Amino acid sequence: MEQSNQLYILWTNADILTSDKMVMMYATNSMLNRWWGNVTVIIWGATPKLVAESDLIQTKIKIAQHAGVKFSACKACADQLGVTDTLVELDIEVLYWGQGLTDILQGGGKLITV
Repeated sequence: MEQSNQLYILWTNADILTSDKMVMMYATNSMLNRWWGNVTVIIWGATPKLVAESDLIQTKIKIAQHAGVKFSACKACADQLGVTDTLVELDIEVLYWGQGLTDILQGGGKLITV
């Protein structure tokens, strides 16, 4: 898939309403309506803890994954918050994202920050 049709959503805001009504809604609908070829949600900052603790957000992630949205979490954040194993159990990729985010930004990738 060409980079111009790839969207990244950098999700750092752990507010549950913002998470549900923006991140999950837009990511899922982007795939269902084919607005983007690929959507990757990068779980960073406080959001790994929200994902690990919120049944609502876990359900929304499963729906989004079923629609084709990819989720990847910051390993440093997940480790520091003690939620890495939970994220892996939710089929969320966990890796160090510093270089990856830098590559997206320097390469002119499409990035929404929430």
